[in-house]
Amino acid sequence: MVSRADRSRFAEWLWTVDHYLLAAFILLMIGGVVLSFAASPPVADRIGVDTFYFVKRQALFLIPALGIMLAGSMLTPRLVRRTALILFIFSIIALVATLFLGMEAKGARRWIYVAGFSLQPSEFLKPAFVIMVAFFLSESGRRREVPGVLFSALLFIICAALLIAQPDFGQTMLLGMVWAGLFFFNGLPWIAIGLLAVAGVGGLAAAYAFLPHVTNRVNRFLDPGSGDTHQVDTALESFVSGGWFGRGPGEGTVKRILPDSHTDFIFAVVGEEFGAIVCMFIVLVFGFIVMRGLNHASRDQDAFTRLATAGLTVLFGLQATINLAVNLNLMPPKGMTLPFISYGGSSLLSSAMLAGGILALTRKRPRPRGGDVVTISRLSPSSLL
Repeated sequence: MVSRADRSRFAEWLWTVDHYLLAAFILLMIGGVVLSFAASPPVADRIGVDTFYFVKRQALFLIPALGIMLAGSMLTPRLVRRTALILFIFSIIALVATLFLGMEAKGARRWIYVAGFSLQPSEFLKPAFVIMVAFFLSESGRRREVPGVLFSALLFIICAALLIAQPDFGQTMLLGMVWAGLFFFNGLPWIAIGLLAVAGVGGLAAAYAFLPHVTNRVNRFLDPGSGDTHQVDTALESFVSGGWFGRGPGEGTVKRILPDSHTDFIFAVVGEEFGAIVCMFIVLVFGFIVMRGLNHASRDQDAFTRLATAGLTVLFGLQATINLAVNLNLMPPKGMTLPFISYGGSSLLSSAMLAGGILALTRKRPRPRGGDVVTISRLSPSSLL
């Protein structure tokens, strides 16, 4: 046991981190490797690699992901901002490079090879973007001369342009919703919120009109007979086959014909082999993280930590919601991974960075309140160092 009198860095972290959030994130990380045993072997067999190829790689990425999350959770809010700035610059450079040097798959350039590994820069862009926007909005509220709204809008335009150029409309839509959410949390007037909503609907309409792959996906969702809906139909069949308690680990059969069973549709495999009960438990874990993160944000008196915590939490929750909705055929397919659960090194590492940021910003820290009395709360960026 670590004593409260211990003043080491580790002891300070242990007594200030949100243990419930930490446990929930670790549970999802371990669950991703375990569920990979069920979902990935059929895919590996189809492409002619070792049966446990994807399982081994997921376990391999789990080690650095856990390290990144724990290291990130030890950062101060000031270091969170600085790390996000570095990550944002790296992601923008990588996104530009992907357009010219990236690997093309399914008509899109979203991956680039780095040191023998395929990297998806958009995954790392998301948490960095949220923290940067939170910083600009908080600074504009603290200092009127800072055009935080303008800077935030420019950041979104740059990111959206690079993502649409790939094209990756799903990630663009996700960033747009989180960006609008940050403005809402920052106290945007209802008239401005309405204008953002109108702009969002206009963007969706433009995407449907001018992006063929978006048009096809929406048409197939609205009218299944207009195109190939094999993957979604198979996913729904998986849930029906599993029932409440599932067919048992390794006993699933529908997953053998589900093309993306280890990535975008791993939740369907969970439904077939472990049943609706386990599916609901996973949803509850995601819901717990979102509610606890937003609860921390609502009680935070510092603008930056409040906005950044809320933004990262909403990003985490929205991405999970989109993936689950696609699996249940509640919205058109988006190619969105389920954080920590779906296979993918970039997704796992990015989710670890996001989780580390949430844990760092929700840690308890000493903050003066009312004269010389010191209580335990989260530290504001201005009081660091």
